[in-house]
Parts: sequence; C-alpha cells; structure tokens
Amino acid sequence: MIITIDSGKIIDTAKDLTSEERHILQKLFAWKTIAESLTQFRKIKNRAMKMGWNNSGPVQESRTLKIIIQHLEKELILRLKKKFPA
Repeated sequence: MIITIDSGKIIDTAKDLTSEERHILQKLFAWKTIAESLTQFRKIKNRAMKMGWNNSGPVQESRTLKIIIQHLEKELILRLKKKFPA
C-alpha cells in the first residue's frame, strides 16, 4: 500500500514497515473510521502495539509507523469535527 501523508511524503508500506506493523496499521485504518474519540483511537493503538500480531508480543513502533499514525490521527480529528461541529 502506498500512503501519501500531509507533507507529501510517500510511504510504501510493503518496503517501509514490518509485517507486524502492516497488520496493526490495517486495524488502525478501520478504527480511524469508527473511533468515537482520539483517546479511544490511541487506546486501541496502544493495545495493538502491546499485543502484537496474533498475540505474538509487543511491536516496536518505528518512526515510519509513528508518522503514519499521526496522519491517521489528523484524519480522525477532521472526521470528528465534521460529525460534531463546534
């Protein structure tokens, strides 16, 4: 999967992430669309990082994964602002 983040940086998940990180990222893409808050999204992310892939144990969050997660958080915030305007 190719992801373009806000800064224009292009990330190829097949090359730039481990298989464990890709598995977690797939879950986070789904959660980005249904999370009711940023806090909930972060709790799910932390749980996924601790459990790992198929409960294989903790996954170390790489700098690249961290950048992608920050991008997902921004998208989540925008979605929530549209859903619950101030």
